[in-house]
Amino acid sequence: MNRLRVLAAVARHGSVTAAARALRYAQPSISHHLARLEAETGSRLVQRVGRGIRLTEAGRVLAGRAEEILARLDAAEAELDALTGLTAGRVRLAAFPSALGTFVPVAAAGFAAEHPGVELRLIEAEPPDAVALLRSGEVDVAVLFDHPGVPGGDDGLRRVPLLTDRLHLVTPSDVDGDSPADHAGRRWITGCERCRAHLVRCCAEAGFTPDIAFTTDDYVAVQALVAVGLGVTVLPGLALAASRHPGVRSVALPAEHRAVFAAVHGAAPDPAATAALLERLADAAAGVS
Repeated sequence: MNRLRVLAAVARHGSVTAAARALRYAQPSISHHLARLEAETGSRLVQRVGRGIRLTEAGRVLAGRAEEILARLDAAEAELDALTGLTAGRVRLAAFPSALGTFVPVAAAGFAAEHPGVELRLIEAEPPDAVALLRSGEVDVAVLFDHPGVPGGDDGLRRVPLLTDRLHLVTPSDVDGDSPADHAGRRWITGCERCRAHLVRCCAEAGFTPDIAFTTDDYVAVQALVAVGLGVTVLPGLALAASRHPGVRSVALPAEHRAVFAAVHGAAPDPAATAALLERLADAAAGVS
């Protein structure tokens, strides 16, 4: 199974170097596993392109199947761990930064206190990356968000709603204007691709196209840029709750929000550790919604 895991990592990360880093293997070990897998399957799975490699069609097909196989094996391992009665095993959670800066630590602390024998691992990941980790079996639970009208690309996942996160117009503290239309002539700051798509849609509904001058997923950096007058932005309430710059002004946009939810991959019932973590996430999110 290690060879399938290596092939899946190369497909996901795009290179031997990145796959070795992700799996914490030496690069020659990655190449060795790929060569052995080609010998075992009788198929050419990778081909050299310049100094790197890329998967052949056979490699892409097998890598896709490998993701499914590994996810099922990890789920089976988790189910076996659950038979110990939550006295051992592990559970892995991926979450986006503002969730990690607010309710996720509360959930993690509560889970660790209730189940000290279960290893809990946390990974920071924006939704597209968290979905990939979930589908590949590298995490058991992912905290994600969706903006209404912006495709999330997470079909096939089971959702547990956590909270509705209101969006806020954020401007320098000495600048008035309570709607995006009031700042149509200013430069704008945005983050991830889905956040950018939502911002563009929001501004289009207000009758203008935003001049996006800065792009960063760091909500602390976004507020710092706003505070010195380099632009305005729209931020979710969780980002402002996690860290609030004293030099910005925020106004809730009544019609704008994002849905925050926990997601799992695979059919119910969930392993005991996963189910317990989902309960803790729901409890912690209720405290900030």
